[in-house]
Amino acid sequence: MSARSRHGLDALVFFVADIQTGFGPFVAVFLTTQKWTQVDIGLILTIGGLVSLVGQIPLGILVDRVRSVRAASAVSLALIAVCAFAFAAWPLFPVVLLSRVVHAAASSVLGLAIVSLSVRVSRTEHIGARLGRNASFASAGTGIAAAAMGVAGYYLSSHAVFFLAAAMALPALYALSRIRAEEIAPSPAAIAAAEGRSNLVAGFIELARNRALLIFAACVMMFHLANAAMLPLAASVLTMRSREAATVMVAAAMIVPQFTVTVLSPFVGRAAQRWGRRLPLLLGFAALLVRGVLFSMVSNPEILVVVQILDGLSAAALGVLVPLIIVDVAHAGGHFNLAQGAVGCAMGIGASISTTLAGFVADDFGSYAAFRMLACIAAAGFLLVLLALPETRPRPSPPR
Repeated sequence: MSARSRHGLDALVFFVADIQTGFGPFVAVFLTTQKWTQVDIGLILTIGGLVSLVGQIPLGILVDRVRSVRAASAVSLALIAVCAFAFAAWPLFPVVLLSRVVHAAASSVLGLAIVSLSVRVSRTEHIGARLGRNASFASAGTGIAAAAMGVAGYYLSSHAVFFLAAAMALPALYALSRIRAEEIAPSPAAIAAAEGRSNLVAGFIELARNRALLIFAACVMMFHLANAAMLPLAASVLTMRSREAATVMVAAAMIVPQFTVTVLSPFVGRAAQRWGRRLPLLLGFAALLVRGVLFSMVSNPEILVVVQILDGLSAAALGVLVPLIIVDVAHAGGHFNLAQGAVGCAMGIGASISTTLAGFVADDFGSYAAFRMLACIAAAGFLLVLLALPETRPRPSPPR
């Protein structure tokens, strides 16, 4: 594989992370400044999660069958840019709702496409290192974008965050063009396998019999059920306490974990290859549990930013291990993108319920009660990994 394609994929992952940063916790800050209630904010976030939930499997099949993964990625990038612009220009409920729906669908396609491009660039033999590299570049992009968007939000307005996110689509499209089409073309065997997967019912039955995949999907659902609402909830708390400094504090709370992910992701990839997948996954759940407990106990904004180091540990573990474990358990069976869609569906279930559930608990019982609830869910996910998830690392081939 040429250096041009490898570096093009690096840059694509970096700039996609830049774009998606604007649709993270900054959404809660922006809508709070527009005097939206916590329930309405949670509803908008939940609707986006539900679209991802419903669309993951059919969109995974679509990515599996499109003639050009690059073209699908380009269309998705353009749609996300339009959504970011519309979100900032017209923060009305119908426009925000439509933008979240389109953004969720396009992001699903783009996420699946990037993993498919990564598998093709690495040709699977170095997939662990490639996915660790992806996570590192993604976190670096998110950290830098969070800093830039925090400055833009503080000195200009919260609208500027989303205009900046839309502008990042241009360098992302250029990076995508650097990946050589002939180098990521599927092999004849892969084409034949795709043509033979016309019976989707058989594909679903095969995945339903994959015990390791089902347990892992449940673990991922538990993680996002505990994690998805944590930072948006903290962002809303900070906004209500200090509206002027909220954007900067949220940006700092995002930069700290992203720097941590940038540093740790390559080590996670190597650790997963040497010691297996379960140990780093358990560490990721443990960090999420401790983070939820600490959020429920402290109120100092500076301390909350430091606590976000634990978010970086969790994000590094899940960012590398989710696609890696899917490759372990489903790549050889010929339904890789369908398996990605199934796990993404579980992820969407957890994330979509998380924001609304935390919003209701926070409105009725207070933010600290919501954080304690999220910590309990993280503890349940830790036990599920410990007691039920098998080790999926392939055994090394015996020497000949």
